[in-house]
Amino acid sequence: MKDLFKGSLVRLSAIDPQELSKAYAVWNRDSEFRRLLDSDPARLYSSKAGADFFRKLLEDATPEQHYFNIRALEDNRLLGDIGLDITNNWNGRSAMVGIGIGDRQDWGKGYGTEALRLILRFAFTEINLNRVALNVFDYNARAIRSYEKAGFKHEGRARGALLRDGKRSDLIYMSILRDEWV
Repeated sequence: MKDLFKGSLVRLSAIDPQELSKAYAVWNRDSEFRRLLDSDPARLYSSKAGADFFRKLLEDATPEQHYFNIRALEDNRLLGDIGLDITNNWNGRSAMVGIGIGDRQDWGKGYGTEALRLILRFAFTEINLNRVALNVFDYNARAIRSYEKAGFKHEGRARGALLRDGKRSDLIYMSILRDEWV
């Protein structure tokens, strides 16, 4: 078997709260990054506050939660992070995935798609899940293309679920089943 956490462009690694918090302190200055990542209002956090947050996240993690850094193979630099949260107490063998690539210069280069493929390999072969889902804002076309390349299918949408800049946007739901995964 191939290295479970390594592809041709990226590898998944353990989260170092100090390193990730320093990176997020920089990435969060880019309001577009924040607006693509989640629906919370854009906020700035110090590196220390970020480290405390990530340290607590890891300390409180249950067996249903799996968090990784995304690193470039070429130079081992930190690109972002990805997480898998199992839902339905294992009974449904389903999980939600979340991903972020921090620096704009790393967007659109295939890093996120490959990180998704690695987390799907982990989800379907290592922890025996049947379904992995995510949600994305309709204005994030680059992410939608990436998710489709990784095999995710559209399931539905919550119309007008987000208000940004005085405009309503839809929240799109996507998933992939184990038997659809390649």
